[in-house]
Amino acid sequence: MANGNFTRVTEFILTGVSEHPDLQIPLFFVFLVIYGLTVTGNLSIITLTSVNSLLQTPMYFFLRHLAIVNLGNSTVIAPKMLINFLVNKHTTSFYECAAQLGGFLVFIVAEIFMLAVMAYDRYVAICNPLLYMAVVSQRVCLLLVSLTYLYGFSTAIVVSCCVFSMSYYFCNVINHFYCDTVPLIALSCSDTTLPETIVFISASTNLMFSITIVVASYFNIILSILRIRSSEGRKRAFSTCASHMTAVSPRNNHSLDIDKMASVFYTLVIPMLNPIIYSLRNKDVKAALRNFLTN
Repeated sequence: MANGNFTRVTEFILTGVSEHPDLQIPLFFVFLVIYGLTVTGNLSIITLTSVNSLLQTPMYFFLRHLAIVNLGNSTVIAPKMLINFLVNKHTTSFYECAAQLGGFLVFIVAEIFMLAVMAYDRYVAICNPLLYMAVVSQRVCLLLVSLTYLYGFSTAIVVSCCVFSMSYYFCNVINHFYCDTVPLIALSCSDTTLPETIVFISASTNLMFSITIVVASYFNIILSILRIRSSEGRKRAFSTCASHMTAVSPRNNHSLDIDKMASVFYTLVIPMLNPIIYSLRNKDVKAALRNFLTN
């Protein structure tokens, strides 16, 4: 930072969800409840799928890691957000901001690809049930999850380095409740062509790849289900992937002009809802939870 080519800003100011003073305490309690439910729900999924013998299948292995990603994504955002509701000056240091952006990108990218992996898992389970355990073996599961985290980490490193290698001199007010790429790029005093291009290519590629896998998987799943003559068989087939079909909705991880509530939805509300969706729509998870609570 001694070099003039780099930022001279040592801290940023986050505007938060709302700048209205009277709303700070009520919003604090609202988001405290949301974050509490997120932690409780996702830790429950992680625990149940780790210790219960009925949930030691590839589907629940991927569900466990989706819960880890959801918990990580919320934890990167929520604690700092909650603190800012209680203090007058919503500041974050340069390096804290960089760490938050990096962590957010790791988990949001990992979530997008974890949902794609889960869609592929359901495709194999429905369309090729006899080959399921061979195709989606333990080794394949570990490989897919490892690649998902590795790609999320790599994306975070590249994008974060591009964003924080720009120059920031006077403007340090981020129009958001966390450090995101687009608001940060908007503050830069240097040429933003390269960072904007990298962010656009990364976001577009990630979303299109994930959406392609999800759509192709469920298109083939629906075709396979329609070929099942038994209505009970069709119902059972739909039930095995209904929870995932409800939860899967890859989100764009960049928004400046979009309402901040959209960001609240995909960074805090979705991670809270996913455990509820999978628990309420899944008999095995509900049975495992009952056994866990009664034992």
